[in-house]
This record gives sequence, C-alpha cells and structure tokens, in this order.
Amino acid sequence: MESEESQIILFTTTIVIILFVVLIVLLFSFFQKRKNILLQEQINNQKRFEREIAETQIEIREETLRNISWELHDNIGQLLTLAKIQLQNATPENIDEVSQTISKGLNEVRALSKLINPEAIKNIDLKEAIQLEIDRFNRLNFIDSSLIIEGEEQEIDKKVSIVIFRILQEFFSNTIKHSKASKLNVLLKYTENEMIVSAQDNGIGFLASEKSGKGIGLTNISNRAKLIGAEAIFSSEKNKGTTLLIHYKL
Repeated sequence: MESEESQIILFTTTIVIILFVVLIVLLFSFFQKRKNILLQEQINNQKRFEREIAETQIEIREETLRNISWELHDNIGQLLTLAKIQLQNATPENIDEVSQTISKGLNEVRALSKLINPEAIKNIDLKEAIQLEIDRFNRLNFIDSSLIIEGEEQEIDKKVSIVIFRILQEFFSNTIKHSKASKLNVLLKYTENEMIVSAQDNGIGFLASEKSGKGIGLTNISNRAKLIGAEAIFSSEKNKGTTLLIHYKL
C-alpha cells in the first residue's frame, strides 16, 4: 500500500516537474520572442530616424541653395549692377557711394558663405542657425525678425537640432510666403528639464477648422516633432497671427 502511494506521489511529482519545466520553457520562448520583436522594432525605429535625419539634411541643403540662388541673382546681382553704374559715373564727390555699395556686396557674400559650408548643415548649432535665418530676413527686408534666448543655454544633440531647425524653416517659409506678417519673433527658452522653442508671427492666421486645408506642412512639423520625442503645438486666430510652440525634454 505504501509502495503504491509512493509511486503515485513520485508519478505526480514527476508530472508536476515536467509541467513546470515545460511552462518555464514556454515562458522563456515567449519572452525571448517578445524581446527579439522589441529589438527589431528598435532597429527599425533607429533606421527610420537616421533616414529622416538624412532627408532633413537634404531639405535644409536644398532650401539653403534656393536662398543662395535667389540672393546671388536678386540681391548681390543688383548690388554689383549698381556698383557698375556708379563706377561708370564716378566722380571724386560720389566715390564713397561706390565704395559703400561694394562693401555691402562683400558683406552679403560673406553672409552667404556661412550657409554654403556642408559641415554647418551636418553639425547645426541651433541658436547660430536660427540667428543666420533671422539676420537674413532682416538684411533683405523680408520681415522684421528677432531671436531671444532665455535661461542657461544647454547643449542639444546635433540630430535633434537638425530636426528642430527644419521645423522652424518650414514655419518661417509659411510665414513669409502666406501669412502677410510684418513681424516674426523667435524664443529659445531653457529650463532645467526642457527647451521651449516659440515662433510667432503677426500675420493673417487661420481658423482651427482651416487646418486641414493648410497642406502637408503642419503634418510634417507634428510628425517630425514626435520623431525626436518633442511636441509641436500650433495656435492661430484669424487676423491675429500664428504661434508654433515646441517642447523638447532635455
């Protein structure tokens, strides 16, 4: 009798152990598979991020080349033409005007040279890149622009800076082309835990119901902000301008 009970206990124990081992194997297999899926997702996300960064750099470069082409043709070209006319009619009394025109042309060329350097696009310093855009807008009388820095400036990952700068480029482009604004104010605010970027114009704005009609620009901005873990928020009222707020956790 005791022998039968012992056998039953042994059999039951064996079954329990086998089931336990099988369960452990299944759980290990499940978690290993889940781990592999998560790792693959991380790899895919990283590839998508790198691809987006590369595309963003290309877009910045193309936008920069468009700006350079325009300035060479319409701005520096006009200055050189003016200098040529002044030289043809130069007198001792107006030679200073010729010198000033040529000096202005040289300054314009120096300003453009800062935008041509490909390394500047790959390793964007966000504050400097924004300031170059602001200076260009003011220099060419596109729009009265300003950049204000608040808080203690902190170093931002170069790839994050590239994405934020491209977002601002899109906003600037929309402001200049469509908003009919006379002022553009940009704020970089650093707190202990986040960087807040604000870009605000005083243009015609748009109603919330019109957002869907504003094209792919707003969608691109929101998607790119999500890509770097940031949040892009638009606010606008008809005839009261548009504001873009970007919150990025440091």
